[in-house]
Amino acid sequence: MSETNGHRKLRLGMVGGGEGAFIGGVHRIAARLDDRFELVAGALASEAARAHRSAAALGLDPARSYADFEVMAREEAARPDGIEAVSIVTPNHMHAPVATAFLRAGIHVICDKPMTRTLKEAEALAEEVRASNALFVLTHNYTGYAMVRQARAMVEAGQLGRIRVVQVEYPQDWLTEPVETDGTKQAVWRTDPARAGAAGSLGDIGTHAMNLASFVSGLEPREVCAELTSFVAGRAVDDDVQMLIRYESGAKGMLWASQVSPGNENGLKLRVYGETAGLEWLQTAPDSLRVSPFGEPPYLLSRGGPGLTPEVAETARVPAGHPEGFLEAFGNIYSAAADAILAHERGEPRPLGLLPGVADGLAGMRFISAALRSSQAGGVWTAL
Repeated sequence: MSETNGHRKLRLGMVGGGEGAFIGGVHRIAARLDDRFELVAGALASEAARAHRSAAALGLDPARSYADFEVMAREEAARPDGIEAVSIVTPNHMHAPVATAFLRAGIHVICDKPMTRTLKEAEALAEEVRASNALFVLTHNYTGYAMVRQARAMVEAGQLGRIRVVQVEYPQDWLTEPVETDGTKQAVWRTDPARAGAAGSLGDIGTHAMNLASFVSGLEPREVCAELTSFVAGRAVDDDVQMLIRYESGAKGMLWASQVSPGNENGLKLRVYGETAGLEWLQTAPDSLRVSPFGEPPYLLSRGGPGLTPEVAETARVPAGHPEGFLEAFGNIYSAAADAILAHERGEPRPLGLLPGVADGLAGMRFISAALRSSQAGGVWTAL
């Protein structure tokens, strides 16, 4: 049994994430970052030869390289040294069947977002989570940034007063041209409704934007008025979405997600305005949080600097001035998942806390469904 920092390393499996995949490598780095997991098994691709080549490249035992995720779930559950958690990093259409197989085998699930391809699948998967003794974690990784958590803590503490306006945007430019037609792997499945679902940029990055806005503000959307557009000729899913949001509290919001906006690589930005102050956070400068008290000069809080809540300050891995970012935020999600799994193992009735879970996945799919219906109806207000 391997241990680090007093913690037992958890045995991890992975479904998807083989040759040519992007997000699988990110999940593997995040799982290793704090030495909380050890990857020991995988069904890394849907085609057997590619799955086994991918496993060999990662140094996995050939006996624990699988060509079928259902076989993997069954055989790993039967092993005394079987995996305790599985990372699901497949295209969206496989999230529900893979998660279901491992939940039924009693294996904890760490799933990439969006949770499923359709709302119906999400509702069925939520029932599977309720019926299982295993935990389900959804990797909305932007909630793992230290300064995002600081923003949430400040809102919860009432430092902004009652929230009035939430603005979030997530522009990229990598789909400005029809790169799916030249075989670019990431573009091919993300623009295919059969694998990605009916939502393109809305499902891929719009759900991140919505989740970030709700995570920090503590508000849940009640209605959306959305317009989804496919600017690239022949594209089967949206590549730009613009919407207005009405929150349950009476606050108002705006969301823009686009993958056809030249000059933007990954421009996620959040603004939250309350009665007494405003906050602004940019993913391109993630170690800073701009705070603007009404009638006073704005100031910056920095990760590792003074003025942070103790819980946020404890997330720092390196001294102030040494930047942390995307991978570290993902690592925070994985480390928190390890904590939750070990607490569950000890029989402690511990909630997931800041970890996104099945409720967040359901909220995301309801958001997607409402936005699609709103846009299809001509941009009318549509309830979640």
